[in-house]
Amino acid sequence: MDPSLAALDQVRSAAIDLGMKFGPKLMVAIIIIAAGYFTARWTAGGIGRLLRPFEIEPPVRQLLLNVTRVLVLILFAIMALQNLGVELLPLIAGLGVAGAGIALAMQGVLGNVVAGLTIILTRPFRVGEYISIVKEEGQVADISLASTTLTHPDRSRVVIPNRKIVGEILHNYGRIRQMQIEVRVAYDADLNHALATIRELLQSNARVLKDPAPSIQVTQLADSSVTIGVSPWATVSDYGAAGGEIKKAIVEAFRARGIVIPPPRREVRLLGGAAPAERGAA
Repeated sequence: MDPSLAALDQVRSAAIDLGMKFGPKLMVAIIIIAAGYFTARWTAGGIGRLLRPFEIEPPVRQLLLNVTRVLVLILFAIMALQNLGVELLPLIAGLGVAGAGIALAMQGVLGNVVAGLTIILTRPFRVGEYISIVKEEGQVADISLASTTLTHPDRSRVVIPNRKIVGEILHNYGRIRQMQIEVRVAYDADLNHALATIRELLQSNARVLKDPAPSIQVTQLADSSVTIGVSPWATVSDYGAAGGEIKKAIVEAFRARGIVIPPPRREVRLLGGAAPAERGAA
């Protein structure tokens, strides 16, 4: 017989023997894995229904469901490997070493995940609130396990790794913000009339919140003017627009009612006995 044909027959015989020996076990292992997949989905769905009555943040809820799926799949994978006759102890030891190496290489990612869980569980801020952190500020658009996303009025986004947030000083404005507007009037102006005019403008502006009530008071007696501090409240989304509308309305109302907003003035004294002169600032 031709040696090549003999070798081919040996290979075919070996393949048939292996198929007869491991084929049924392989089919059973595939069936076990498929059953594990559907069992994992069913188990995660059941746990999801059980968690609905509880106030759990979406990232935590999703993490619990994913962990459930993985655990069920690992259990069925172990059953499939045992059916194939694989020695599990060396495999587990190898996976442990590989896991340690992966954990060492992914320190930053794991740090973000741990910090994300800390943020989600302690709830220092929530989606929709306006915060200032690590020299960045904006409205919280999303909180995930790895990062927190802030949005700005110009529609840009800032993605901050969670490990950069935990342990830092956080300023949480909540869902409303207080504006700080300063208006200067002349010393001979009727302050009560000016205060009443500003109060009327704030009451007529739909963006200004009625509760908390805005603060309107004299804050400074400057060299050539009286400074009135105006501090109304608005939602985070209306903060920028409300500020522009209020400033424009104050200027127009003061002009219409004869309330003078004095320009900045500077007193210049000339050496050599010349009389002092006052000039408007450029």
